[in-house]
Order: sequence, then structure tokens, then C-alpha cells
Amino acid sequence: MAWVGKEVLPHEADVRAWLRRTLDPEDLEDVIQETYCQIAALKDVGHIRSGRAYFFTAARSIVLMRLRRQRIVSIESVTEIESLNIVGDEPSPERIAGGRRELDRVRRLIEGLPDRCRRIFELRKVEGLPQREVAERLGVTEHVVENDVTKGLKLILQAIAQGEQNAEQAMARMEHDERARNSTSDQ
Repeated sequence: MAWVGKEVLPHEADVRAWLRRTLDPEDLEDVIQETYCQIAALKDVGHIRSGRAYFFTAARSIVLMRLRRQRIVSIESVTEIESLNIVGDEPSPERIAGGRRELDRVRRLIEGLPDRCRRIFELRKVEGLPQREVAERLGVTEHVVENDVTKGLKLILQAIAQGEQNAEQAMARMEHDERARNSTSDQ
């Protein structure tokens, strides 16, 4: 979980921005969640040199898989995906600061989970304990562990998405207010 917070999460906004160009909002959320699930299922991340490149590649793979399932693929979607230039460069200081803010936000979101769900999520995803060990420690079934981890991830992703939606709405209101001020000052 620490690796995801440090190497993947800071790039979520970039992945979302890229996906917004080709997907509707509902599909975008599904792709992001599937991508995180795919990353969470990895047994080891030592082979990954760039979390950013891996995140983009995993999201791209999921989009392509979904497009193949649809049978009809728009030329624009294929062109957009093929033109994606995945760069494994070092993050800028601004990106690092943004990543730290996002990590703090995720920590707060984890703290806000229901008690059992939070404890299970932290043991499984933050401390990296096996599902069986988490179940034994807390006296619950492995099925409960699996469900609570999924529930926790879903709640966190929903909160992040809601925060982005609120930010976009605020920006739209600011732009509207600015246009209104400009039109009244022109008269």
C-alpha cells in the first residue's frame, strides 16, 4: 500500500485526465477501480521501475480489453490510446508535493472507514498481511476480509471521485462568475 501511495496514486489525476478524453464518467470510474484492483493483486512490485508508466499501461490494457469486448471500436479511441506517450521520468517538485497531499488525503479517507473495515484494510493493504492471517487475528472469515477490503477500496475511490467532481464544479462556477463579471464590465 505504501508503494501504491508513493508511486501510483500521485499519477491518478493524469490517468483520469487521459481517460476523460476517451471514456464516459461511469466507464472511467470502472477502469480506475479495475486498475487499482489489478495493482493490488500484485504479489510483488519490485520488478516495476516506474509506477507512473505501470499505472498508465495497466489502465490502457483495461481500456483495450473493454474495447475488444465491445466489438465496435471508434477510430478516435484507438488513435488516442496509441498516441499515449508513457514517460517514466522523475517527478517534478510540484508533482511530489501533490502526491504527498493525495497520500495524506487517502490516509484520512482510510481513517474515516467503518472501524472493522478500516482495521482489515490497514492490515491487508497497508501492512501487507495475508488474508488468512488478517482473518485469524480479527476472528472473522476470509470472506469477510475480502469483502471489507473491497468495500474499503470502493469507499475510498468514491470519495476521491466525489472530491474531483466537486473541484470540477467549483472551477465551472468560477469560470461562469468570471464570464459574468467580464460581460458586465464590457457594457
